[in-house]
Amino acid sequence: QVQLVESGGGLVQPGGSLRLSCAASGSIFSINARGWYRQAPGKQRELVARVTSGNSAKFADSVKGRFTISRDNAKKTWYLQMNSLKPEDTAVYYCYAEVAYVGYWGQGTQVTVSS
Repeated sequence: QVQLVESGGGLVQPGGSLRLSCAASGSIFSINARGWYRQAPGKQRELVARVTSGNSAKFADSVKGRFTISRDNAKKTWYLQMNSLKPEDTAVYYCYAEVAYVGYWGQGTQVTVSS
């Protein structure tokens, strides 16, 4: 079984930065893909960033140039560095992983961008 735990959310002013972390634990031989999704009030959940074990990365158009995804394979941890935050980035952010081609989700962490 796999467990994902997010951290790093909070309140930040527009133009500020936050770094989210996701730590995976459990029976993991390798992670096929990992990433971040978000869901704002009244909106559907959307992909923010995703990276495969081969380092093929994909970003939502709305965050390109502002967000970066990185990983620490030894710790089975990955991060979402968010810069130049905008109010429209406000959402619950969920980390995601594919292990043995099965998807797993974290419980979510709130990010609020407001002046």
